[in-house]
Amino acid sequence: MTPDDTLWVKPLGALVLLLFVDLDPELAALRPLGGFFVLRTGGVPPGLLPTLARTYENPVSEVYGNSLTFRVHVVAERLQAPELRIAASIAQQALAARLWSVALGCAALYGRIPDLDPRLLHWDADRSAPDDLWLAEVRPLPGDARALADTVLHAHLEPLNAALVARHRIATGLLWGNAASALAGAARELDRWARACGRRDVSTRARALTAELLAHPLLAGTGTFTGSSFRRRSCCLYYRIPGGGVCGDCCFTQPPGSSRNAASG
Repeated sequence: MTPDDTLWVKPLGALVLLLFVDLDPELAALRPLGGFFVLRTGGVPPGLLPTLARTYENPVSEVYGNSLTFRVHVVAERLQAPELRIAASIAQQALAARLWSVALGCAALYGRIPDLDPRLLHWDADRSAPDDLWLAEVRPLPGDARALADTVLHAHLEPLNAALVARHRIATGLLWGNAASALAGAARELDRWARACGRRDVSTRARALTAELLAHPLLAGTGTFTGSSFRRRSCCLYYRIPGGGVCGDCCFTQPPGSSRNAASG
């Protein structure tokens, strides 16, 4: 974290009443929230794929020699994406959503988060949630916005975005828009669950943390967050896949037709 990062950190104050529980080794409180929030923990099975730290290291390796490059090609094949950068965008947003969901979910439910150090977090690039990520060891960290930024933005999304930019013709602004959209989506799901379960404390905590994080220098200006609603200022390019349309928070209200530059980020 740079000295400038301290400018955006704001205390939540005494208005938020929280009912925290211990950060248990299995992160069991996340299970009712659904697969995107669930994180497998404990001893990593033999042969489980590399850590995310290793994945970020060599973004320009051969197609199947790197988990991130492999994932982009998997997404491209499954969605029939006409360009690899479209698949890269969607793959990045999905991984960002997984990381934000786990971190924000823990912060809202436990009041602290697990250390998601890329050297501890293993990734199976060929599988979907919750089987894609496995945390070797649960080490508690504070559940404030600064810790969330260090854990997700700096430890993961900065090297992830840099790796994708190095490999694909994709705009950095688009990727940070994806990261903001993924964060807002996690907050929205938490809000929906909390309202259904009468956990106003969880909803309030998630919205407050999300608002703080969206004011971080890396995410500031990516969109507008009101209540639990987010409208981004860029497009993830999903509309360019066969049968694709615009997402609910897209800057476009309808696909921009044949224009190939309008949504470049």
